Amino acid sequence: MIKLDAIDLKILAALQNEGRMTKVKLAEMVGLSVSPCWERLRKLERQGVISGYKAEINLDKLMKTATVWVEIALKHHQREDFEIFEGKIANIPEILECWAIGGTIDYLMRILTTDLDAYQELMERLLAADIGIDRYITCAVTKRVKKPGQLPLESLTGDTDKTASP
Repeated sequence: MIKLDAIDLKILAALQNEGRMTKVKLAEMVGLSVSPCWERLRKLERQGVISGYKAEINLDKLMKTATVWVEIALKHHQREDFEIFEGKIANIPEILECWAIGGTIDYLMRILTTDLDAYQELMERLLAADIGIDRYITCAVTKRVKKPGQLPLESLTGDTDKTASP
């Protein structure tokens, strides 16, 4: 595990909020001069703590979409069964996320399609591919209540006041 200090955490928090800021602005935000701040940033990138920079696209401005969460249970639970399933879904662009889950289901997937018909067609293709799906449960998103935001770095690293209320 990589140990981060308070300045590293400030750099990460600032970049999560605005990934395209200038070196000068970042340095001002974290209280360093430009060169030391830039060196810290490059070190975080080299260590893989910062794995990339991306644009956040507002799809609502472009088109209507359907987001669906799907619980997947496999028929069998040998290593090969998981490898077959994971190998097949890895290259399907509509599957935005897939998490292996312990408990009553094997996987939880977040799928983005143009509509529910397109989602159902995708699921039918997966079932026809015979990749070991026993059953699936669909949960269609009706509205987003909270969008993904910044990682709670301070609370995860223990650098916050534990007595603060939520």
